[in-house]
Amino acid sequence: MLTTIATILIVLWLLGFLGFHILGGFIHILLIIAVILFLIRIIRGENPLK
Repeated sequence: MLTTIATILIVLWLLGFLGFHILGGFIHILLIIAVILFLIRIIRGENPLK
């Protein structure tokens, strides 16, 4: 029983560790795209917050 719980926790920890590591890069890409679009709106003279 205890080994089953330990195995499940280790597997979930590994999935979370790998998942967040991959998604972390994706989130950075989305942030860069958002900043670029924000700067393009400012350069065009549009309201960047609209």
